[in-house]
Amino acid sequence: MFDFDEELKKLPNSPGVYLMHDAADTIIYVGKAVNLHNRVRSYFRKIVGRGPQIDRMVQQIAGFEYIVTDSELEALVLENNLIKEYSPKYNTMLKDDKTYPYIKVTMGEEYPRILFSREMKKDRSKYFGPYTNAAAVKDTIDLMNKLYQLRTCSRRLPRDIGLERPCLNYHIKQCLAPCQDYISKEDYRARVEQALDFLNGNYKPILKDLEEKMTQASENLEFEDAIRYRDLYNSVKSVAQKQKITDSDGEDKDVIALAQDETDAVVQVFFVRDGRLIGREHFYMTHTQGCRPAQILLDFVKQFYAGTPFIPRELMIQEEIADIEILEKWLSSRKGSRVYIRVPKIGAKEKLVELAAQNAGLVLHQDKERIKREEGRTIGAVKEIAALLGLEHISRMEAYDISNISGFANVGSMVVFEKGKAKHSDYRKFRIQSVSGPDDYACMKEVLTRRFLHGMEEKEELSRREIGHEFGSFTKFPDLLLMDGGKGQVNIALQVLEELHLDIPVCGMVKDDNHRTRGLYYQNEEIPIDTHSEGFKLITRIQDEAHRFAIEYHRSLRSKAQVKSVLDEIPGVGPARRKALMKRFRSIDEIKEASVEQLCEVPEIPAHIAAQIRAYFEEKKET
Repeated sequence: MFDFDEELKKLPNSPGVYLMHDAADTIIYVGKAVNLHNRVRSYFRKIVGRGPQIDRMVQQIAGFEYIVTDSELEALVLENNLIKEYSPKYNTMLKDDKTYPYIKVTMGEEYPRILFSREMKKDRSKYFGPYTNAAAVKDTIDLMNKLYQLRTCSRRLPRDIGLERPCLNYHIKQCLAPCQDYISKEDYRARVEQALDFLNGNYKPILKDLEEKMTQASENLEFEDAIRYRDLYNSVKSVAQKQKITDSDGEDKDVIALAQDETDAVVQVFFVRDGRLIGREHFYMTHTQGCRPAQILLDFVKQFYAGTPFIPRELMIQEEIADIEILEKWLSSRKGSRVYIRVPKIGAKEKLVELAAQNAGLVLHQDKERIKREEGRTIGAVKEIAALLGLEHISRMEAYDISNISGFANVGSMVVFEKGKAKHSDYRKFRIQSVSGPDDYACMKEVLTRRFLHGMEEKEELSRREIGHEFGSFTKFPDLLLMDGGKGQVNIALQVLEELHLDIPVCGMVKDDNHRTRGLYYQNEEIPIDTHSEGFKLITRIQDEAHRFAIEYHRSLRSKAQVKSVLDEIPGVGPARRKALMKRFRSIDEIKEASVEQLCEVPEIPAHIAAQIRAYFEEKKET
């Protein structure tokens, strides 16, 4: 039994971290203190106005422990680590765990590359960011490589110069092939410096250069080059216009503000780099009921900047928070240079913080509405279907479909929806083994029999091995079976379930003459359904998904059969080379259009075989 009076007396007058435990010995709160003796004892005094959340937490405390540190700064770092490790119930927690992309220029290499990176390492590379839009970062890197024709390969240069022929990028004029020594190291470095200048926001020289090249190519009637320069010009202009100037001092800063209601809180961060607003992001904070905005902001700053690799020179926050001096000291030690936390009161900076707060409020309001609408589309729709069929509860629904063309390659699909949402990890495909010819009923019987037998065998195995958790998607049986058809399909399903001694409701999705769902067939009667209801829309989504999944599987089998028959006719192409070609190219059409150089990029395809493949398809085209 934990003796509170005795343990409270032992508390030292030192900085440190304390951990509150409940009756199950679970850590429910982690906090730091300048003086452990005073801070921990304060929880067990009768204090009015400290908030219902803390009162509830104190009522659950069955014991505590503490760790003494040398300084308040050490206590701050340790508190962060322990919160991240234990995720205590009563700590305000940063819900989002995001990593932001950077543009990395590998200046440590003799022939540098421009790469996408999710982390910022202490190496000789230069990093730009962080950015909030990964797709935009990839587009920018792609644009840079096209503009400056830099290498994207992982060859070790200059060691590997001349060892292999240049890749496709050289042939399509997107690389100057330093791997062949076609460009000097000095000229290559000059292009890298231009790229760095571009990334630093100096767009005018490249825009002027591209405009001149576009005009010159047009005058020389080189229209393909002119179009290429025009597209590059428009891409650079688009990137330049997206950079919105927010401050004239050119500093790196994060602008932080929040919006809060009775149950939730959203923190909005504007990322300003070199005086430019490069992006914004919002973060949800949990366990915020009864918490003051200043406390939520404090917890956000501690948790967010403990995990992000980049720390700006300045944080502009919405209101005064506790421990600003110690936070500045901690952030400065992480960054390696001075970091300031400021609360703007007037002027443009104050307006920027206010704008962040407005955005946070907008996100909070919109997400409440979105969640409400989403629940209507999912959980609400499931409840509608349950009420329509007279079932008490539905959570998991499974739908099945059969696909074939004149009996060729019969396949079945199983799609799963839980609480009105597709559960893609539980989808399954079936290649029909016992049926030849177009017999959908026999195919469906095989699919359902295999599905439920598999599930029963898995359950038996779990029981035999006394394992308490599920290890396969077949183990969990549905609350409702949806058949893509009416009475015939339903009766097949009921027959399978009866043979296996399973009791699962089965419902058919009845279609009209235009192949649109008009109602549900359940317990030998057709039940009309409101075509404007969310339940009907969910039924339609499930039906479409089962159909799509079956069709895609059937199409893939047809494609493989076609590829095999075509490629096997080419001399020198056996199973290994056929497999290598299909791994590199997505379809037979792509192989047909591939050049000899592209075919040779497949390691298993030597030059003479590539020539034979090209010649084969050229001959087919002529005939």
